[in-house]
Amino acid sequence: MSQRPALDDPSYHNDREALDDPSLKKSCPICGGQFVSIGRRIYCSATCKHRAYRRRHQGLVSNAIVGISKPRRNISIYECPSCGVHELGIQRCSDCGVFMTRVGIGGLCPHCDEPLAVGELMGEI
Repeated sequence: MSQRPALDDPSYHNDREALDDPSLKKSCPICGGQFVSIGRRIYCSATCKHRAYRRRHQGLVSNAIVGISKPRRNISIYECPSCGVHELGIQRCSDCGVFMTRVGIGGLCPHCDEPLAVGELMGEI
């Protein structure tokens, strides 16, 4: 176990004087503050280290521009799992009272006015 040098030990004063030496001081790249670098230390504090990490990894999440979300319920086709009724924009079956599952986006058929999903027209559903 190493002991701390006594106040009258010359090595203690040499270390204290080394901390005041401007050639040993570095500038923190995040906040610009001055600090004494010990080892390979780059940042002055753990806070600046975390900020640098967040800045480096911030751009990796997504650079896509996302527009304002619009409600899809009024263009969604729902199907009742128990009776098979299709509805446009209504999530609860009026016949059974059961919540319906979403089939996909769609609208009313121009010929028969029945709710029709785009996937049904394409043969995917």
